[in-house]
Amino acid sequence: MTRRGWLLFLAVGVIWGLPYLLIRVSVREVSPALLVFMRTGGAALLLGPIALARGVLRPVLRRWRPVLAFTVVEMGVPWLLLFHAEEKLSSSLAGLLIAAVPLVAAVLAWATGSERLDFRRVVGLLVGFGGVAALVGFAVRSNDLASALSLVIVACGYALGPWILSRHLSDLPGLGVIAASLIACAVLYAPIAAFEMPARSLTGSVIWSIVGLTVVCTAAAFLLFFALIGEVGASRATVITYVNPAVAVVLGVLVLDERFSGATGVGFGLILVGCLLATRSVAEPSPSPAVSPVTSPPGPSSDTSSDEHSAM
Repeated sequence: MTRRGWLLFLAVGVIWGLPYLLIRVSVREVSPALLVFMRTGGAALLLGPIALARGVLRPVLRRWRPVLAFTVVEMGVPWLLLFHAEEKLSSSLAGLLIAAVPLVAAVLAWATGSERLDFRRVVGLLVGFGGVAALVGFAVRSNDLASALSLVIVACGYALGPWILSRHLSDLPGLGVIAASLIACAVLYAPIAAFEMPARSLTGSVIWSIVGLTVVCTAAAFLLFFALIGEVGASRATVITYVNPAVAVVLGVLVLDERFSGATGVGFGLILVGCLLATRSVAEPSPSPAVSPVTSPPGPSSDTSSDEHSAM
């Protein structure tokens, strides 16, 4: 990998590990629905003009049905659930649970006939989902169980999004798809956000968290990821999947004083091993950002057996 490739890789890996911290801070004073609107609307204002100037929006709009489906499963539903979950769960735990997205994507690839499950992949899925169970069992309190389980839906959305891209939108420019999706999501949430405006002025930390989530973790992250794909290819670029959760944990522990126990480390380790076993032989996986998600891939590929969220 070139020096530029390494710099892009490190930048994207860190940036898409940052949203979990910013979300945790933001939801202290902003409702999840309003935060979804702010993030998508702000990013749409930044990326929309670029997409329009490059002429990549018009062909995307002709395929509005799959674009709308992608928007719902990759942004609209997952981001709302993730933001709600982080009202109760720590940012580091949310990041670790979302790391299971490649496992869901591997199951989806098998269910749709695009990949077969051999013994190694089955073992990987069992180990990975065992790691998720360990995290939920040892790191989640009983009254927070619903929030943790909602992240399973988030992971399913982050896995389904790339599947829609690869099956229905793979011939369209990635920047156009992402810009159109951000615009659509902002429009869908605008009526809800109008009734959830904060009653009091936001604190500086929340304002800067929202700005960072919108400008850095969404708009800038997608542009950098476009460049990373062009530099190293989609397959290598997906390795950020294993960097993002680690960044989320480090930031949560150092900045928010979140607890990281030995059981949490074991659960995360099992998830990573499971992901590697379940997706190892895939030649050209399609990433979904944690996440991040929360995020989704700017350039869809023909495979679905990897993630990140995105981040969220």
